[in-house]
Formats: sequence, C-alpha cells, structure tokens
Amino acid sequence: MPYTPTTYDPYDFANRRHIGPSPSEMAQMLAALGVDSLDALIDQTVPGSIRQADPLAWPPLSEGALLAKLRAVGAKNKVMTSLIGQGYYGTITPPAIQRNIFENPAWYTAYTPYQPEIAQGRLEALLNFQTMVSDLTGLPVANASLLDESTACAEAMTMAQRVAKSKAKGFFVDENCHPQNIAVMQTRAAPLGIEVIVGNPDDMDAAAVFGGIFQYPGTYGEVRDFSAQCAALTAAKAVPVMVTDLLALTMLKEPGAMGADIAVGSSQRFGVPLGYGGPHAAFMACRDEMKRAMPGRIVGVSVDARGNQAYRLSLQTREQHIRREKATSNVCTAQALLAVMASMYAVFHGPQGLRAIAERIHFNTAALARALRAAGAAVSPDAFFDTLTVEVGVGQAGILAAARAQGVNLRRIGTRHVGISLDETTDAGVIARVLAAFGIDDTATPSQDIGFPDALIRQSEYLTHPIFHMNRAESEMMRYMRRLSDRDLALDRAMIPLGSCTMKLNAAAEMMALSWPAFATLHPFVPADQAQGYAEMLVDLSDKLCEITGYAAMSMQPNSGAQGEYAGLLTIQAYHRAQGEGQRDICLIPVSAHGTNPASAQMCGMKVVVVKSAANGDIDLDDFRAKAAAAGDRLAACMITYPSTHGVFEETVHEVCKVTHDHGGQVYIDGANLNAMVGLSKPGEIGGDVSHLNLHKTFAIPHGGGGPGMGPIGVAAHLAPYLPGHPAAGTGSEGPVSATPYGSASILLISWGYCLMMGGAGLTQATRVAILNANYIAKRLEGAYDILFRGRQGRIAHECILDTRPFADAGITVDDIAKRLIDNGFHAPTMSWPVAGTLMVEPTESETKAELDRFITAMLNIRAEIEEVATGRMDAAENPLKNAPHTVEDLVADWTRPYSREQGCFPAGSFRVDKYWPPVGRVDNVFGDRNLICTCPPLESYQEAAE
Repeated sequence: MPYTPTTYDPYDFANRRHIGPSPSEMAQMLAALGVDSLDALIDQTVPGSIRQADPLAWPPLSEGALLAKLRAVGAKNKVMTSLIGQGYYGTITPPAIQRNIFENPAWYTAYTPYQPEIAQGRLEALLNFQTMVSDLTGLPVANASLLDESTACAEAMTMAQRVAKSKAKGFFVDENCHPQNIAVMQTRAAPLGIEVIVGNPDDMDAAAVFGGIFQYPGTYGEVRDFSAQCAALTAAKAVPVMVTDLLALTMLKEPGAMGADIAVGSSQRFGVPLGYGGPHAAFMACRDEMKRAMPGRIVGVSVDARGNQAYRLSLQTREQHIRREKATSNVCTAQALLAVMASMYAVFHGPQGLRAIAERIHFNTAALARALRAAGAAVSPDAFFDTLTVEVGVGQAGILAAARAQGVNLRRIGTRHVGISLDETTDAGVIARVLAAFGIDDTATPSQDIGFPDALIRQSEYLTHPIFHMNRAESEMMRYMRRLSDRDLALDRAMIPLGSCTMKLNAAAEMMALSWPAFATLHPFVPADQAQGYAEMLVDLSDKLCEITGYAAMSMQPNSGAQGEYAGLLTIQAYHRAQGEGQRDICLIPVSAHGTNPASAQMCGMKVVVVKSAANGDIDLDDFRAKAAAAGDRLAACMITYPSTHGVFEETVHEVCKVTHDHGGQVYIDGANLNAMVGLSKPGEIGGDVSHLNLHKTFAIPHGGGGPGMGPIGVAAHLAPYLPGHPAAGTGSEGPVSATPYGSASILLISWGYCLMMGGAGLTQATRVAILNANYIAKRLEGAYDILFRGRQGRIAHECILDTRPFADAGITVDDIAKRLIDNGFHAPTMSWPVAGTLMVEPTESETKAELDRFITAMLNIRAEIEEVATGRMDAAENPLKNAPHTVEDLVADWTRPYSREQGCFPAGSFRVDKYWPPVGRVDNVFGDRNLICTCPPLESYQEAAE
C-alpha cells in the first residue's frame, strides 16, 4: 500500500492556531445554518455591492518565522542610554512583575471591569493605583488612569473649564511644560475656543484665565514652589493644575500642599518600559468636590449581596455614554494593564524603596551638576530633581555627537543647550560617559546634599496603607499577584462574547517582542537613525492597513479608539478650512452610535444632529436626507458604523455616503466593526473618507483589563495632508493628539505580527469565520430568544442582539441574565447597548465550536429558568437568576433557597472541576455611589463590613 503524506500544516497559524473551529466543526455549523459552504453564507450576509474586487494577497509567516523577522527588525534599532527625559525615563521592571503581569494572559486578556463580580483582582490593583496617586499628589481622589501625560493635561484643562467659577476664556500654560504637553493642549483648546496663554508663571494674570497648569519638575529641570500661583488662581475663582512626577514627589513637596486643585502626570517610570512612547498609564487626581467632573474611570468600594466588601467602577464613569454631545471628554478607555504594573511597582518597593530610588537618582544628578560646574560648565537650574540643562553654545552638535559616541542620548534644547535627565538605570559608568562627552576626565562623587531648597522637602507621609508595607519577599509578591488574577475572568479561562469589542485570541508570539530590549528600551524622541526597526514596522503595518481598508494614508498617533475618532474629525475640519469652508460645523450621527461619537464631535466644536433609526435598525434614510439638506453648506461630516451597530450590513450605505458628499460633507466610518469586513469589503471603497481602526479589537492587541489600545486613522488621499503632526517628529501642519508621534508604538508590534502570521488569506478567513460563529449562535438561540435586526436574507454580521425585554413581565432583567452567566463561567455579552434591555453577542473567529456550544447551553438553560419563573414553578424573588452569581460562601452556608445547591452553583454549561467561582456576590452599585470610597480602605473597614 503506497504511503500518503499528510496535508496537515502545523505551522499554518491562521487556520491551526488563531481560528477556533476546525474544518469538520465548520461543516457541522454550516449544516446547522442550512448552507452548503462558507462562501454561500458570506454571499447571503455581505451585500455584493460592497464586496472588494481583489483579495488580500501577502503570504503568511509561521510563528518561528515571525520571531526571526522581529529579531532581525529589532536589530535595526540602536539600543542606547537615553537621558533625554521630557517625561520619559529608563526604568527597571521587576522580573516578578514582568513575568506575572506584563507577560501573563490572566492580566492582559481581561476586559474592562464593567462586570465587577468577575474583576475583583484588577479592581483591587487599580484601587492600589488610585491610592498611590492620591497619596503622592496629596489630593484625595484619583482616577484609574488616562492615556498619556499630554492628553491628561488636555483633560485637566477642559475639566478646569467645567468646574471653574471664573468666566474667563483663557487658560495659562507654564512655558516650562514639556513641549508635547503644550502642543496637545493647544490642539484640544482650538476647536473649543479656549485661548492658551503660554508664558512665565511669574507673569500670569490670574484674572484673565479660568485655570493654569504648571510643570513640576519643569521640562528643563527646575523645581519651584507654585503655592503663590495656586493661591492667585484660587482667589480669582480659577483652577490651578500641576503636571508632576510621582517619583520626584517621594522627596518633593506635593501639589496638594501647594494648593493645586488637579494634578496629572505619567506613571511610566514606575516599572513600565519606554517602548518608543508607550503604552504608559497617565494619572489624574483632584479635590473631593471636583470628583464628579473628573474624566475616565474611578474604582470605588461597595458591598455585595452578603454585605462583604467589593470593588466596582464608581459614579458611572463612562462619561461619554451619559453626556454624549454634552460631554467635555470622550474618554472611553484607560491604560489599566500599565496602571496595574505601576501599582505593583509601588507595592513591590514600598514607600522606603521608592524614596531610596528617588534619592539615588537625585544624588547622582547633584554629583553630575557639581562635576560639570567644577569643569566650568554653565549648569542650570539651581533647584532640580533629576534634570539639568547645560549651556554649550555653538558646541551643541559636537557635545550631542560625543555623547552618542559614548552610547548616550542627550536632549537637544534650542541651538545652545543640552538637557540631561538621570533615571533609575543611571550608574557611575553612565555618569562617567556623560562627563566624557563634555571632555571631562573625572568622576562624579555622590553625596547626600539636596539640590533644592529645604522649603520644597516633602513633609507629609505617603503610601501608609498596609498593602504598601506587605512582606516583599518574591514568594509573597508572586502569590499576591496570583491571588488577584484568580479572582478575575479573562480570555485565558473562557470566551468573552462582548458585542462590538471583539475579544479574540491574543497570540503569545505576537507579543513576545514587547519585552525585548530592542523594542522596549527606546525613548520616543531618539534620533531617527536609532529607530530604523520601528520605522520599518510602521511603514509595513501602515501599508497593510491601507490595503485592508482602501485608504491612502494612515496616522499611527491616536492611542485609543476615541482618540482616533477625535483625530479623524480634526482632520476633516482642517480639510474644510483649507477649502475655505470653515463654516462647516454640523455632524450627523445615528441615534444608535457609540457614545464616543457625539462626544468626539463636540470636542471638535461640531454641532451634533441625531439621525433616527428605521424600524429594522438601519439608518432612517428619509430623516438622513432631510437633515443633510437642512445642514446644507454647514454639513461637515456624518459618522456611521459599518456594519451597523445593530450587527447588520446595511445595503443603503452607498446612499448615505452619496447624500453626505452631495452636500459637501465627509464620511467618517467608525471602525469598531471592522472584524466583519477585513478581506471582504473596504471602508475606503464604499464611500468612507476616514476611519479609525480599533487595533485592540480587530487586530489582536489585548484589552489589558481596560487598556492599552490603539486607534490609528486611515484617510482618503485628499485628507492625507491634514493628518495629525507632532513637534518631536517635525511632521504635519496640524497639531498632535497624543504625547508621541506614534502613540503607544510598542504595541503596534502585536498588530503587525498578527497581520504577518495570518497573511492576507488568513485575515479574510478570520472575517468569514467570525460571521459563521455569530450566525451559528443566532441560529441555535432563535426561538428561545428573539434575534433583533437581520440582513435582507436573514443573516447577521459578526454579532447579534438578543432581546431580553420580554422577560420583564416575569421580573427578570438583563442584569439577572448577565450575573447568571457568571455561574456558567462566562463574561456577559454587551448589556443594554445599542438597545436598552438587550444583549449583544460577538463570539469572534477564535472560539472553538465546543466553547460556542457551551455558551449556547448556558443561554438555553437560563431561558429555561426564566420560563420556570414566568410560569410560577420557581419563586419570583428567590431563584437562581435573582441570586446570581453564586459564591463559595453561598455553597457552604446554610442553604435555605427553594432550589438546589446543584442548580444554583453548577448550572448547565459550567465546568465542574475547573469551575470559576466569583469572589463576591452581586455588587450593590447604589451603595457604592452613595458611599464613595476610592482609595484603599483601612483594614478595620473590612472587619466592619464582615460584621
């Protein structure tokens, strides 16, 4: 008998690793749908009028080939010691944190903690972060992170305008703020009519502004007391803001003690790699009376159904979903994973360790200053923490070149100065190389002389909570991080079927390079010749994303989806101004749009006009035409999501685009649902002028428990000249929207790796299987649940909406179903959006048929329980749905419920041996908002809660 070689390719990443269902499983699913092929299903789902003509053609790489390519590309970066500063510093990530958090899927694959019962570990770590920030800044309320320092400054500016009693239109900006901070604030201020006044703090007219912001330490190193400026602003009913450095605040007088109302900054130097600009967790803290105006998320403490302490997101902090077109911020995401890392760095080192690190940096800086001055150099400022500015005159280029020859990057300041910022990684050898660049053959002898006035020495305590004083033996730290991760439900445990969020596989091979020094240690402002590897990656990823979307150009700068929306609308506005049509200020947005859409439009100074939905969920074309005509020559843009927010490929999309263009507007297509289009349809070919791409959805960047993300924008050729620029890169005519030219550049490696390993055909197959998986779930659940919104041939796109409103008659809510799914070991689908009282389910292409069937079993079992309640066979108040989720404490306590422990704790679809047990019962949201606690509560409060 002849030998027949196998056709199985174990290195086919797309079909063997990323895409969940096997070919035989797909055949079973297609049979359940009544179609004979995947092609037939796609033909029934995606209208032929929007299908792309040419396939995505680049070949795939195996995992091994990708890693080899990444090593080769990384070798083109030059890893040097960067003392550039400007808000970015070398840091040491403790290996225990790198291995157990940064590289751990239990942490990086989790979703935002909107379901608190299955996110208690992340929430505790973020509460630690808030406590750390609050303590170090001396302000009582902190949020759970923002995108980067520059956007945090811009958020503080608009928050100040919102809370200030002053009616002035100006905002003062300290000329010693980092250049990127000033530039991003100017970008944010322009469309809102805020006058940014950049100047010397000593010359500030407090009566002329609604607020002012001061950098402490300043960009050139100066530390000074801003108490007088803060007092002047407060007296003028304006808001003082300080942008500061957490590590410096272990030694320096804190902003709260100077009278600041708001403090912002970055926690990057708390163990988070530079990564050529990110991702890093910014922070914001404020006075208690301002907390409801604070953008972003706030973690708070509440109680569960048994009165036990439980953490949750407080104050409905997704501001854009509440205020929409009235929002002052479009913040939707954060940098949760990086905030967790920074908080663990503080737990790992404790207050003494942080102070020791800060002192070592400061004393090294003082020693360097003495050595430079002793050699005759003109060194400023007189009071500093870690940064010096040296006047070198016409010798600037020579000094910078000599430093590079020593393997050190210094900061070019103007034409006559260089800046030197020391950090945690600086040792005597680095200082010797810096001195050698100045021609000084000497050593800098450290001492314990303080380089700033005694009046600026911090007097208050910080990090006094026991969590920052735990035994820091690595065994204890490792167990603490493991205990927290065990309390959470992430993709490493189960499917997270969130509609519009695309919780797909985050492959390990895509992320390995993020920890490699070749990518992790690059400062975002190094000379271009030191970042050739990054440049190669950025060009190739941009080219692939342009091919995928049909657009002509990409900007990689926006570091979240909401930032991408904002950048896209700013690009549209700049284009209109260039055409002499600056009056165009109306944006048409469907009522079903994501809340960030109207918030982003408002931040751009646009007037939002809401368009109705038709009965089938499509855009109401008659209403759209009428409102476009009414806008006339004021129509700037429309914002649509495709496929629609309702999970359908609307066949009227060409008409919507044509109507917009006929009236001179531009079409913004939200990229939230691009996972249903890649390889099948290009937004740039169906009428889109600009789209943002959620790389943390479609292109495999992990959600990280609520960040990081990236939201680059693709634009048609006529918009390309108006993409965001950046002062550090010297690019573009428009202002920046993020702190660095390429946003959170290091995580772009993930999406690049995803595209390279999938290949063009693999990406297309992923889209097709995402549609298959969603339709399979819809088919299996129809009859038990009403499926809202289908295409003309009865199919859905990559997600479906289950209507749970009819169960209200039995007293069952969408919340009850979501909490019951926890007992089955699942994260709930998206709740009550875009339709209140519904569940939006998106399985993605990465889930196997077995996991889909487990979810279906769980949903059918829940439907059966609802029926028992509706028919009176189960008590309306005491039933598994109302008491969900069930904890181990419920299991072992006296059981008085009218259903069995088995039914309550081990419902159909749940694992028996590997069951996920939520650490708390249902969390009381109302209690948490009425009794807001957003820093670590003292240990006695745990005892009080238990009693």
